[in-house]
Amino acid sequence: MQLNIVPARTGLTWARQGIRTFWRQPLALSGLFFLFMAVVSVMSIVPLIGGALALVLLPALTLGMMAATEVAEDKRFPMPGLLFAALKSGPQRKAMLQLGAWYALAFLIIMGVSMVVDGGTFARVYLTGANMTPEVVNSASFQAAMWVSMVLYVPLAMMFWHAPALVHWQGVAPVKSLFFSFVACWRNLRAFMVYVAVWFGVFIGVALVSMLVASLLGDASLLMAILMPAGLMVAAMFFTSMVYSVRDCFQVSGDAHAHRAHDGV
Repeated sequence: MQLNIVPARTGLTWARQGIRTFWRQPLALSGLFFLFMAVVSVMSIVPLIGGALALVLLPALTLGMMAATEVAEDKRFPMPGLLFAALKSGPQRKAMLQLGAWYALAFLIIMGVSMVVDGGTFARVYLTGANMTPEVVNSASFQAAMWVSMVLYVPLAMMFWHAPALVHWQGVAPVKSLFFSFVACWRNLRAFMVYVAVWFGVFIGVALVSMLVASLLGDASLLMAILMPAGLMVAAMFFTSMVYSVRDCFQVSGDAHAHRAHDGV
């Protein structure tokens, strides 16, 4: 396995590849993303430990979306079971769950730091879906906790961006995968900045178009009815694009077909 350094414009290519592949199997990939969200939501409502369990599953489910993308890229229909490919019996399942445990621990530490800033209001809203009022959202302590959490989450995201693929497809140990992933993101920071900027622009564009449509229809109440499904579809495209960044940042042994064979698809 060898790290590749790619030019900044590659970030745009990753986004375009994700969008193109999504539209090869839009219903299947949208359905898989909704299933992804449903699993996380259901796990989150389990008393006491639900939120932590949902966090543990996130790397494995992200790998499932990558596996589904590779199937859709070949113009084949990704079955729902692909979402759980990393949790099937095999030598990498334990490592993937260990990776998930590290993610849950790190995320909860970030939430703990935010609690020091605002007394736990932001953490309660984020983890339990507690009601927000304009007064709470606009308070200085809530804003500070939100920004502290966002800043701390960036290196966490960098560590876990490539890690699920490295663990599942390349057999890299969980701790090593975090190091390799962080280095890959850092060395290709310009490409990832372009990538994030492109998706930010896409989300903003979808929001503006939704507002325009609701305005033209003369019914402001339609805004959320249009914005929510459109936003979820764009989020599904975003997850579809992730595997392309992994491919370009690492020169690995075996190609996409080997990966799919490993997952039994």
